[in-house]
Amino acid sequence: MSEETKKTTKETKEVPVSAEITKKQKQESRIHSLAEGIKAAKEGAKQRNFIQSWDLSISLKGLDLKKPENRFSSGFALPHGKGKDAKVAVFADSIAAQAKDVADLVIKKNEMNSLVKDKRKLKKLIEEYDWFFSEASLLPTIVKSMGAILGPKGKVPKPIPPNTKLEPLVMATRKMVRIALRETPVIHVPIGNERMPEEQITANAEAVFNFVKEKLSKGLSNIRAVRIKLTMGPPVRVRMK
Repeated sequence: MSEETKKTTKETKEVPVSAEITKKQKQESRIHSLAEGIKAAKEGAKQRNFIQSWDLSISLKGLDLKKPENRFSSGFALPHGKGKDAKVAVFADSIAAQAKDVADLVIKKNEMNSLVKDKRKLKKLIEEYDWFFSEASLLPTIVKSMGAILGPKGKVPKPIPPNTKLEPLVMATRKMVRIALRETPVIHVPIGNERMPEEQITANAEAVFNFVKEKLSKGLSNIRAVRIKLTMGPPVRVRMK
């Protein structure tokens, strides 16, 4: 066999390999309806020995994120929650007893100094708890001493106005997720887990999408693509309006 024939034969064999489209690429090339996308994402995800979460990602375009007015971080209550209550911590002084009955963690005024000194412990708390609240009188001290660590994570405590009943405030917060647009033009939001009915995941996804759309200066025109996936599964592109 001549060298030229060998070369031609080799190229012929390599074409199908280089032109091969992976399953993920096929999935990405098709835009599903939301309901179809949820089913496709389920089928594409292998069973794991833990409960996987649903993640909605919204890719954006036409936004200058160097401008503060184009960035935001907001709490949003999912219509059906995310399958697991958010964990709430409260910095408290005079309302410590009340907070103990409703919050997952109460950080008393006299415990704050030790927390400031132990940065590792503070960072662990920030990762473990989803939302932080504080008596208004303690907030200036918290911002001054812990703001550099709490701020970048979007977890500076929300002030509790005087005479506020904590139970309804905390209960409402347990269904909330954080929707944030910062340095990169992609928003990731947990919208449930695989044990929840598909109808609830659909409703949560639609609610988040509509919230984001309303926050954007040009609405739908600022949205490049929407994808949904399970924790260990491939992302599936979906069509939303």
